[in-house]
Amino acid sequence: MSWPARPPLDPEAPARAAGTTSSAALDLLVTSCAACPRLVEWREQVARNKRAAFRDQDYWGRAVPAFGDPDADVLVIGLAPAAHGANRTGRMFTGDRSGDFLFAALHRAGYANQPTAVSPDDGLELTGVRITAPVHCAPPANKPTPAERRRCSPFLARELELAGAPVLVVLGGFGWQAVLASLADQGWTIPRPRPAFGHGTEVTLAGPGGRSTTLLGCFHVSQQNTFTGRLTPAMIDDVLRRARELTVA
Repeated sequence: MSWPARPPLDPEAPARAAGTTSSAALDLLVTSCAACPRLVEWREQVARNKRAAFRDQDYWGRAVPAFGDPDADVLVIGLAPAAHGANRTGRMFTGDRSGDFLFAALHRAGYANQPTAVSPDDGLELTGVRITAPVHCAPPANKPTPAERRRCSPFLARELELAGAPVLVVLGGFGWQAVLASLADQGWTIPRPRPAFGHGTEVTLAGPGGRSTTLLGCFHVSQQNTFTGRLTPAMIDDVLRRARELTVA
């Protein structure tokens, strides 16, 4: 695989996020992060004890940066990298069934040049969309702790600031709460009570300097949701269609 940059590990990386001046600089900082001991141990353990199907591959085994168009109008926000997906390939939602579902939808919506994502050198390009997550390391049982989310939150905060995207497509309740918390910390006006997550939920928020952004809720593209039919291709297509409508209006 053609890996992203691999800078030295830095346990203080989140504290430096606010000082980054570009998406590329933020991505590089994310890949250096070693702020959460439990997550560092787990991501490296998974990279050593590989799934049998990938035993001949080298795993990325680090924090996974955002991926996509740095000038995107739509920011897609997930949960955390998958142990044998992004933690293996080094790219968000790449190399697993969740990514298969998401990128196929992005391709149908005209945001991706191809419907598949298998490795960081597979030629996939996104236009108008960037993908990130509240937690950048693969967590055990796919469940980061509240403390780990808070420790990683400066990356999401800076991503939101740098992107300035008018539409945020949020995959699942975990990401929804993380985004609302981050925007509240940045001085955005959040209704009371806070808007509850739901598939198809649409909330427009006012921010500092006259800015605004619209949150669109979408069930997460996890296998648990897609295999059971809780989230269907038609359902995510509707959300992405609405995102397109909001950015071309």
